[in-house]
Amino acid sequence: MRPTTDAAACQVRDATRADLAAIAAVHTGARAALHRARFPDAPFDAPAEQLRWHDAWSRVLEGGDTPVLCAARHGAVVGAASYRGRDDDRRPAVTLHQLHVDPGHWGTGGRTLHTSCLRAWRTAGYSRAALDVLWHNHRARAFYAGLGWRPDPDRRPAPDATHLTLTLDLATAP
Repeated sequence: MRPTTDAAACQVRDATRADLAAIAAVHTGARAALHRARFPDAPFDAPAEQLRWHDAWSRVLEGGDTPVLCAARHGAVVGAASYRGRDDDRRPAVTLHQLHVDPGHWGTGGRTLHTSCLRAWRTAGYSRAALDVLWHNHRARAFYAGLGWRPDPDRRPAPDATHLTLTLDLATAP
């Protein structure tokens, strides 16, 4: 993928193994910031959590079948996204598995990272995208809604659902 840059100097590029520690730290920090609001005393950024996400991202980066993009500002990784294509019954689709931005950069890097994902998906020939978002993550839900994502009409959440499935028609997405 060609690197892309926005006016705020956020560059998006393919992630490499050298980005692993930074990507895991961004993921851990974003997750901790989200959950800390609901559970102030929980150690979501404890060393065990950092190791957990480091190992998970290591498997993704080493697997080679899941593209990973990272957003960097002034050489420092401030966001990461991973996705994987799939065939469904209707048309070629892609699933966004992860999109995280360092809390210190919320509002400044996610849109550029998302735009780079859209470009890659369209280039690969996908016509539809899907993702699962935590039901209580109103910040992420508003972010995705503002980018055209809508609840999947084929997957109504259960009354005790923890996640909401969103879809995006890539032909009509901005």
